[in-house]
Amino acid sequence: MILAIDTSTPRGSIALLENDRLLLDETFPCDRSQSSDLYRHLARACALATRLRTIAIGIGPGSYAGVRISIATALGLSLANGAELVGLASVAALETDAREYFAIGDARRDAFYFTQVRDGLCIEPPQLLDATALAAKLAATSLPVFSTTPLLQATIALPRASILARRAASGIGILARGDFEPLYLRDPFITQPKSVS
Repeated sequence: MILAIDTSTPRGSIALLENDRLLLDETFPCDRSQSSDLYRHLARACALATRLRTIAIGIGPGSYAGVRISIATALGLSLANGAELVGLASVAALETDAREYFAIGDARRDAFYFTQVRDGLCIEPPQLLDATALAAKLAATSLPVFSTTPLLQATIALPRASILARRAASGIGILARGDFEPLYLRDPFITQPKSVS
């Protein structure tokens, strides 16, 4: 059995896959005030799961807090069940019929991420671009463009845990195994305390 979780966007999802059959495929609000909804859905998944072999997590890019919550949850479940833990790019599991597309998103601080996805694989790691460079990239492509939030000319598409589960089952797009962190786009932004004179 494979349990998959994605909380990288304001819509979380959880899925339970057994021998290519979905036993559970649910979505839930996952903003800062409702991240606890994950545990209600997780309880349902755990009640259905007889033996977890793999836990697949969408590791972003996306909500820093959301991704950290699902990674911490998965680490605990992995230890309790002896399940393998795998991380996949959330943007490679968008709900779309497109085989190949560009995924873009707001990376904060006047930057955007941009990556190309083909058959469930990020062709290269997400690049950080300013608005001008992103507009130039988008103007030069005929591929569909998706974003998890309203952004430029992109169509909204959100990651789905059931897609993550199927990718993990086939070994496609696994970026990390074991103890891992979110897919960071840049070094952490840390402010230094003001000195007191």
